[in-house]
Amino acid sequence: VQLQASGGGLVQAGDSLRLSCAASGRTPMTYAVGWFRQAPGKEREFVAHISWNSGSTYYADSVKGRFTISRDNAKNGVYLQMNTLKPEDTAVYYCAVERNSGSVYHTNTYGFWGQGTLVTVSS
Repeated sequence: VQLQASGGGLVQAGDSLRLSCAASGRTPMTYAVGWFRQAPGKEREFVAHISWNSGSTYYADSVKGRFTISRDNAKNGVYLQMNTLKPEDTAVYYCAVERNSGSVYHTNTYGFWGQGTLVTVSS
């Protein structure tokens, strides 16, 4: 599985962006997927998680109420709708597949990290 995140860009505080995470080729998106982000000089941190059938979602407290994770398995896509963006949301955003039964909040639970997409929020 190879994932690719896209949809980042430069926006102003209060704006919205929608990130997409796609699996390469014909690989079916039947995995739980997480979104993480990494700001310059900081560790990669959890943003959101969605189960393979959209039955459960989890969010970091910092994005709860502003970000929404969703998926369309028919289109092999997982999405992160980001509203009311803040300068502190500036980071490279990554998606990854859940690979073991560890905590959904930890990077070690995930693998097949795709290339990230940069989100820059200006004040």
